[in-house]
Amino acid sequence: MKNKRVALVLGAGGARGMAHIGAIEELLARGYEISSIAGTSIGSMIAGMYAAGKLQEAKEWFLEVDRQTIFSMVDINITDHAFVKGERIIEELKNVVPDHRIEELPIPCSIVAADLISSDEVIFTRGSLFEAIRASISIPLFFHPVQRGKQLLVDGGIVNPLPLNRVIRNQGELLVAMNISGKDAMHLKKVEKSYLSKAAELLSENGFTLPEPILQLKARLDQRQSEEQADLSNQVTYLSMADRMSDIQLQQNTQLMLQLFPPDIHAMMPQYAYTTFDFDKTADIIEQGRILMRMAINQYEEHLSLL
Repeated sequence: MKNKRVALVLGAGGARGMAHIGAIEELLARGYEISSIAGTSIGSMIAGMYAAGKLQEAKEWFLEVDRQTIFSMVDINITDHAFVKGERIIEELKNVVPDHRIEELPIPCSIVAADLISSDEVIFTRGSLFEAIRASISIPLFFHPVQRGKQLLVDGGIVNPLPLNRVIRNQGELLVAMNISGKDAMHLKKVEKSYLSKAAELLSENGFTLPEPILQLKARLDQRQSEEQADLSNQVTYLSMADRMSDIQLQQNTQLMLQLFPPDIHAMMPQYAYTTFDFDKTADIIEQGRILMRMAINQYEEHLSLL
């Protein structure tokens, strides 16, 4: 086997970021050495905790979290630009992982945020780990931005959802990505069959048929439903449209990064797999991350064996 030192990149995606924990555990179990790490949004949180040597403690904490716990940590503070102050969550995390200077961590760590004022990408490689994480996870309109001098910092996923170009990588090291914003298709509500259609199927299974007038009515209803199904715009609300536009932006920016900086090992979770706040499904998401990284490693090693 060739060099197994890796530069690991963890992407944005809310609760799907729990997959990063499983991905890291799989890499280590397979004998890979993580020599540097980078993350954005939830990926920055897991990256920072791993770099600080506290991933196991963080994992145990996340496994105890449910929706009620999450909402209990949400310090509501409605202003013109956000709903949540965000400090309570960070203080809770500090109980799990004490703050560190990024430049003093055992392995190089890069954390990505976005500056609302300049629209620039901001990369933390020095300074307070938790200030960097707090900035990187600040979802616009939800968390209050972090002010640093003349900068107003928010979620790094806006500018770089998979920072393959920001991880510190030495020559010969593998570039490994855990992408949790994989391309998907929008899930639209399904139009149920009419009761007449269901009745017709049930009668047909038992050797009966509906009277001709009822069959004609059934045909008209089926045609109408088919037309409703075809009119997809009726199935999209303002809220779902806004949410979907954000999804598409995240997916397209992720795809662009993958094309510009193709990783040696790429594990991918579809964006629809879990929602942003599915932290009560942490155990399942961790296991999915492990499985996805295992598949990606297998594919990479099989390719190597053919060379």
